[in-house]
Order: sequence, then C-alpha cells, then structure tokens
Amino acid sequence: MNKTVRTLQYSLPVLLLTIGHLATAAPLLPYWAVQTFEPGTPIDNPFFPMTDFANTYVYQGEGADDEGEPFIEQSQLTNLGPGPVILGVQTQTQRDEEFEDGLLIERTFDYYAQDTDGNVWYFGENVTIFEYDDDDNLIGTTNDGEWIAGEGDNLPGIIMLAAPQPVGFNYYQEYAPGIALDNGTTFSVDNEVAIDLGTYAGVLQILEGNEIDPDAREFKYYAPGTGLILVEEDLNEMFEDPETVFELVAIRPIPVPASAWLFGSALGLLGWIRRRTAA
Repeated sequence: MNKTVRTLQYSLPVLLLTIGHLATAAPLLPYWAVQTFEPGTPIDNPFFPMTDFANTYVYQGEGADDEGEPFIEQSQLTNLGPGPVILGVQTQTQRDEEFEDGLLIERTFDYYAQDTDGNVWYFGENVTIFEYDDDDNLIGTTNDGEWIAGEGDNLPGIIMLAAPQPVGFNYYQEYAPGIALDNGTTFSVDNEVAIDLGTYAGVLQILEGNEIDPDAREFKYYAPGTGLILVEEDLNEMFEDPETVFELVAIRPIPVPASAWLFGSALGLLGWIRRRTAA
C-alpha cells in the first residue's frame, strides 16, 4: 500500500485545547432517552452514511504479530439493512469482517440507529472471534467485547454526531462497563485527505480512546458522502507515529446470489413467453 498523504487543517492552539480537554474532562454520556427515533429513518448522516446496500467497503493496512512478523490486515464493512429492535429502537446492521493474510479472525454485527436530529447512535455488537492453531486450523471461537444496550448497565453511545461538530467535544461511543468504554473527540474539521482512491475534501478527524485500555489511541477520518476513509492506530501520547494505517482501498459490488439471479432470469423468461403468446 502506498504511503498515505494528508493535509490537516488545525492550529496549534486547537491541538493544545483538545489535548487539555482529554486530560481533564470525562466523556459526555449521551442521554439517548430524550432523543426521537422514527422507524424507517435512513442512516444518512453525511459522515456515517449507511444507505449503500450494494457494495462492501474494503480497508487494508500492514500489521505485525508478537514476534514482529508482518502481515496484511483487512477489514470489510457491509450494510445489511434492518437489525434487532433494541430498547424499543429499530436498528440497522453493519457487518465488519477482519482478516489477517486472508484468514478471517473476527466477524462483528454492529447495530446503529439515527435520531431525527441526525446523530447516529451505537446500540451494541455481536462479536465472533476465530482462533486458529499454528497451521491455520480453526480451533475455537470467543465472543470477547460483545455487548448490547439495555443488558446490565450497558447504554447506547453516539458513533457520529450530527453536523456540524464542535472541535474538542468528547463523548462516549460505547458504554458497556467492564467490556467497552470507547470515546470519541472531534479533533479537527474541514481537512483534505489523499489516499490511493482519490483526494477527499471536508474530512472530519475523530480521535478515539478507550478507558479500559488508555494506551489505545487512534485517529479516524470521515469524508462527507463516503464515511470512513482512513484509520491511524496505536498513536503515541502526542497522537503521532501510528503503528498501523488502514485506508479505504476498494468499494466492491456485492455479488448477487445465484438463487436470486435464477429467480430474476425465470421472471424475465416468463414475461417474454407471455409477450410472445399475446402477440
């Protein structure tokens, strides 16, 4: 993968303000119950759109194992449509599959819903982690990190605020005590970011942290109309020198199942026969 080039539009005072905010203020826990959710509302937030059901978004980067051996990491995001009703809210499902050198290591079904103000809420995830032996034979699965809002003390968080976002605003994205306490901070706005697929303007930069693992820091970059385009993982304390960089490398059409193709072909043939008979 070619080196990613980006242009970030923030000043030193904004950077220092953001760092100071993270050091002194706890993330805001959004009070989801005061929001209005209407069944059938599409998730069309410009920075987190989930209206594309025809394609899979592929992200790729290079990682390393405990021995320092490099491998190719890939994540594939696919919007699947309506998900479960959680806390009375109809969610939408996104499938996230992660691979290492082509081997599936994790499959997650994430559940989101957009309120009438345009905020996208995160209601939980079903997780399957695949474990392999040294010969890449599957030996078991776990569900570490799985959580659903409404179970125990778990509550919905916000994965993406309605635009515009205030720089420095810090909020919970996931609130599942003991499992997931991820938070996001609006770090900068109106960036220009260049990746191999092209150059994107008006990009939003979010700094993500994790109270359970305070050393886990990453930047995510969202382009209006597309969504996530770039991820920089494992930043240092000054939010620099990411160990892994993922970027959007492909938008692939979802193959039509053979059964659907045969059904469509049969309908077409039936229509042709009817037209010929009527003639």
